[in-house]
Amino acid sequence: MKKKLVSFLMVLLLVLSSCFIPAQAATFTIDFDLHCAAVELVNLDTGAVVFSKNPDERREPASLTKIMTYIVVCDAVKDPDNTVVTVSQNVEDALLGTGGSLSGLKVGDQLTVTQLLNCMMVASGNDAALALADYVCQGDLNAFAEKMNQKAQEIGCTGTHFNNVHGLHDENHYTTAHDLSLMTQYAMNHSSRFIETSNQTRYRYEPVGGPEAGVSRLLTTPNRLIDKNLDPQYYYSYAQGIKTGFTDQAGYCIASIAVNPNSGYSYLCIALGAPSVDENGKKITTRGECIDSVNLYKWAFSNLAIQTIASKEDAATEIALEYAWNKDTLLLTPEDDCRTILPKDISPSSILATLNVPDSVEAPVKKGDVIGTVTYSYADQELTTVNLVAAESVERSELLKSAATVRDVITSGWFLAIAAVIAVLVAAYLVLALVYNRKKKKLRKVKKYKDL
Repeated sequence: MKKKLVSFLMVLLLVLSSCFIPAQAATFTIDFDLHCAAVELVNLDTGAVVFSKNPDERREPASLTKIMTYIVVCDAVKDPDNTVVTVSQNVEDALLGTGGSLSGLKVGDQLTVTQLLNCMMVASGNDAALALADYVCQGDLNAFAEKMNQKAQEIGCTGTHFNNVHGLHDENHYTTAHDLSLMTQYAMNHSSRFIETSNQTRYRYEPVGGPEAGVSRLLTTPNRLIDKNLDPQYYYSYAQGIKTGFTDQAGYCIASIAVNPNSGYSYLCIALGAPSVDENGKKITTRGECIDSVNLYKWAFSNLAIQTIASKEDAATEIALEYAWNKDTLLLTPEDDCRTILPKDISPSSILATLNVPDSVEAPVKKGDVIGTVTYSYADQELTTVNLVAAESVERSELLKSAATVRDVITSGWFLAIAAVIAVLVAAYLVLALVYNRKKKKLRKVKKYKDL
């Protein structure tokens, strides 16, 4: 029942988020310290980042790498339920001397891609990640890593480079909190099973073929946020999935979401680099990545709320309208509703609107025509820029247009210049005519005198 409610809420938030123009929220100040080196908290209802710490700093992601592995596999395998993979010797060879988490696969095991995805996401099985990559790229693990890099670029990641499929330490294997946020949101939107798979605390599977076909194996999650049996102090009832990660170099890492059924709000949190050893090299048992995630979720649910900062029903401004009969102004409204996350005690009137519109516009104008833009900001931080459109259709008066054309012609520089030249020529003609007439009269007088 809980899983069905979670799935419904996730679908609902995705539908709602497509019903308005999202705005980038202002990033706010929290009132507690963080353990992690890099963090990004995103409101999934609007897509707005509400808090971040070093979001573009390069960090080793450890097993959060498997979020991208999941994406690439889902792109490559169209029927994961019925696609069977045989675990090859390549997988065992690639694991030699690496350590890390496993899901108990053996060479010769035959599992469906769906089973392997579950092994990878629930138990963080490096063996499952390698088996999937080995299958997709026919034994070329480097080719699979390249597919991961290509996909990262396609999604919009700018600070990421993958060198392996599981996240074990490699100096050329890195990403950022922001890029991981983009990857996770992409996976959520493009795989209907992603949250369901990553939110399991237990997973039991039986190989469909191989020497141990039908032998049941049970896997458990290392995710303390969703499994209260691991360590109750870190359990958070609103949390779901998604992926934990740890290496000595990466520290403790986690990607998760939290859905509050009371408010309906949902958040994604990427927390990277919580310390795993102190300055003396002694192991730290405090799971800072879990503490930070829960504190950020509680802070967001308690202090932030979605507010409409622009409504398509409300007038933003009006500008002069030319060539329309009995109408000299045009009303402009936002192209669509625009909402963002703000502190609950902040009034929408605190939002500053900066207009970028022309002084006037010429008829004809159709309702919905984009005329200009308005930029909304809060606390000196830009939230979003929205198109301003005509609130109504207005026809052009051909009489006013013709009169204006005539006026424009007779007041234009070239017309005045030509008129001036013509005036000079006419004046010159008149002067010459006058001089000629005077000479002609004088000649007549002379001739008349001679005739006498």
